[in-house]
Amino acid sequence: MANFDRVIPRKNTNSYKWDRCEEIFGTDDLIPMWVADMDFEAPKEVKKALKDRIEHGVFGYTFIPDSFYDSIIDWQFSRNNWKIEKDWIITAPGVVPSIKACIQSFTSPGEEIIVQTPVYFPFFSSIRLNGRILVENPLKFSSGNYRMDFEDLERKINDKTRMLILCNPHNPVGRVWKKEELERLGEICLRNNITIVSDEIHSDLIMPGYKHTPIASISKEFSDITVTCTSVSKTFNLAGLSTSYLIISNPVLRNRYVHTAQRNGLLTTNIFGIIALEVSYRYGFKWLDDLIEYLRENRDFVKDFLKERIPSVKTTELEGTYLMWLNFRELGLKQEELKNLLYNEAKVGLQDGVMFGEEGDGFMRMNIACPRSTLEEAMKRMEKAIKKHLKL
Repeated sequence: MANFDRVIPRKNTNSYKWDRCEEIFGTDDLIPMWVADMDFEAPKEVKKALKDRIEHGVFGYTFIPDSFYDSIIDWQFSRNNWKIEKDWIITAPGVVPSIKACIQSFTSPGEEIIVQTPVYFPFFSSIRLNGRILVENPLKFSSGNYRMDFEDLERKINDKTRMLILCNPHNPVGRVWKKEELERLGEICLRNNITIVSDEIHSDLIMPGYKHTPIASISKEFSDITVTCTSVSKTFNLAGLSTSYLIISNPVLRNRYVHTAQRNGLLTTNIFGIIALEVSYRYGFKWLDDLIEYLRENRDFVKDFLKERIPSVKTTELEGTYLMWLNFRELGLKQEELKNLLYNEAKVGLQDGVMFGEEGDGFMRMNIACPRSTLEEAMKRMEKAIKKHLKL
């Protein structure tokens, strides 16, 4: 079993999470729990395969073998009961570049793209930088959880609406959308000729009791209007290897995407990413099962800690991802005051909720993919700072 309790020093490794704290938070003496990567080693099988390839010593131009595609096909079927074909798979250096290429492929400047806020903030810049119009369809927040607002969605669709970017599982609120929710969303998009770009990068990180459903797997009709973007980067902590892929069953959409990707040089990956993806999908099942159990225990630790020791801070139910969405609104602080409390007094670097949309005011996103000792220390620091604030 992987030792997820082991603390692995990451400072001075060019880690975005650990070595950019001074720039992001104004101080580097805090526990960083913001960037969505894990503080865990990749599976030992991946490490061995990469070491073996390094020992060969020659790293020339490399093509992608059929076994790479076969591993994706097998993985999607075994995890999601989704039958896909090799021709549907397109490689990419990352999910965000893929989303930008989708925007360029399936929409024109001045047309509208819908996102469901609060949501992963690179969606915003991807839309705006490409001269498209961002339309927000905020999720409904009630009884401590989120659901889609289909009535608001239908009101906002017009003859300029071309795309909806779906986040499933949803980052940052942690929802794993139910099949019936996705069916209703898909029917709306079908009726209105809207292309769905589904970011499913966290789709393997599903908590016990929940099930991920790729929206494209529900029906041929949904598959024909959907582009699925995913990767091994979150699942096996391999983001630095810049290897992801898209699944596009519709040949018209696929050809349009490939044309754009070729024009922008986005079909490339690298020799180590190719190896790591295939080995992860072939041999990573047990490691992933152990990881999910560890993340479940971390989630439950935070839930119990908040309930027992900081009841003024709430959290939505984490159904998928390793990102907890914490609600600090009962503290009565403005967002800048909340950031000061957490960053400068508690010395814990959470992700500012406002970055995900105005609905994130009073919220923070916390990455719990770290050793339990790190998580315990962060929670104790928050408890001390918040209790001091409440006594003032």
